[in-house]
Amino acid sequence: MRFYCYIHKYNVQMHQSSFCKHRVYKSNVVNQNILHNVGLNFPISAVTQLRLCSSNGKKDSTSEKSPSSTSTESRTRQDLKRAGSSSPSPPTLEQIQVKVKAILKKREYGSTYTQNNFITAMRAMNEFCLKPSDLEKLRKIRRRSPHDDTEAFTVHLRSDVEAKALDVHGSLEALARAKKQRKEEEIAYRENLFRNQKLMKEYKEFLGTTMPKSTKTTPFLQGPGKVVMVAICINGLNFIFKLLAWVYTGSASMFSEAIHSLADTCNQALLAVGVIQSSRTPDPGHPYGFTNMRSIASLISGVGIFMMGAGLSWYHGISGLLHPHHIESLMWAYFILAGSLVSEGATLLVAINELRKSARAKGITFYQYVVHSHDPTTNVVLLEDAAAVLGVLLAASCMGLTSLTGNPYYDSIGSLGVGALLGTISSFLIYTNTEALIGRSIQPENVQRLTEILENDPSVRAVHDVKATDMGMNTVRFKAEVDFDGRIVTRSYLEKQDIDVILNEIQQVKSPEDLEIFMLKHGENIIDTLGAEVDRLEKALKQKYPDVRHVDLEIL
Repeated sequence: MRFYCYIHKYNVQMHQSSFCKHRVYKSNVVNQNILHNVGLNFPISAVTQLRLCSSNGKKDSTSEKSPSSTSTESRTRQDLKRAGSSSPSPPTLEQIQVKVKAILKKREYGSTYTQNNFITAMRAMNEFCLKPSDLEKLRKIRRRSPHDDTEAFTVHLRSDVEAKALDVHGSLEALARAKKQRKEEEIAYRENLFRNQKLMKEYKEFLGTTMPKSTKTTPFLQGPGKVVMVAICINGLNFIFKLLAWVYTGSASMFSEAIHSLADTCNQALLAVGVIQSSRTPDPGHPYGFTNMRSIASLISGVGIFMMGAGLSWYHGISGLLHPHHIESLMWAYFILAGSLVSEGATLLVAINELRKSARAKGITFYQYVVHSHDPTTNVVLLEDAAAVLGVLLAASCMGLTSLTGNPYYDSIGSLGVGALLGTISSFLIYTNTEALIGRSIQPENVQRLTEILENDPSVRAVHDVKATDMGMNTVRFKAEVDFDGRIVTRSYLEKQDIDVILNEIQQVKSPEDLEIFMLKHGENIIDTLGAEVDRLEKALKQKYPDVRHVDLEIL
């Protein structure tokens, strides 16, 4: 109920330079409390009379005067007559109206408030050890789905699930024992599953498998996997022939080339493992997948090239300078180097064609694609084969000088040159893959285009703290803090409602409790509308740029 207090004030003549001392005669305790709450202070000498009236104009029972208050008022009027005898005009009556607001009481929910929390059926069964039949009679609520493949899904109230769990298990202690028993059963199941998988593998090896062949395309028949397999085969053969040539001639340059081919073969085998691992589907332990496995394999490959290829080449070249020895006929070495040049060149062309195709698909130049390491696996093959071609030419040149002059130092210098070339390539691979693993942003112009999509939307006021990270394998994670326009979101909600129904609900609001029910109902619906706006923006970003696989929009 709304209350109004009317305060009758009789003005008294005052001195022009100062105010008289303020005295208030209180009629009763109710007047004193209301004056204190209202906070009225009069800088004049006055007698204040308080009358409480309800919203319908009737006098409140608490404002009836007592006999003591009546006597006090009579004495006050006598004082007013004496004080106002010198006044040229009679006292005037002034009314002041103060409105006391009705405030909804604040509720203390606490840190463990779960009355309105939702929970899925799967979580309910796992966390509270329930069965599907236990959830059949609980209230079911259709909510907007957080997944792209479904529009809505069914949830339960967590309070209903908790009550049902207590009803099924009897007590919290029994529920805790059931959870512990289920955890032990899960551990035993995983152990049995591992044991059964091992037995099945042994069974297949003994009797063979009768399962039909999978129609899924293997990663080594196209793209980077195909380049890696071609490189492994060619470098493996080159290593064998170069090793035989070194054994026959004793050339330091040929030894460096043999070590170079061995390092390339081992590193590309490691790249093949990275290709397989990166193709694995995400799991609960790795929700964003294994796309970084290619960068990890390429990083290890770069370290291997530096340690095995460059290190051994430098070691053998320095040994040749300190302890020179006579070199046998290099005729066979030249033939092997010529064959290696052809094979390495063929692998290099395969890698270049694959990179050009990928760069053209992303709309960037070949140089940008290589420098920014968009495909670390093919990058390694490209650089290794380029180093191999240059290394073959360098080794052949130094061996030719040794054959012409008879000076073995040229051959040792060739070994040092091959080592320096491998060191440069490995340093570049280590740097680019380290940058990729740390988390490298995509091109600034692409970030700007993604930001403009959000800023040009009517429901968005501003976009802050934009981050777009390249996760490898054409996968981008986009994050931004979005300031939504609440008016546009509310208007979007109202456009889908029957306005006549809402107006009728407004007319039925007669008390704070009715207002609370009305606001809670439509407030929850507006929050759902805001969530739908977030989903719409995320879908628009993914459609515009297919590389954006993960979108995190935070609401300011």
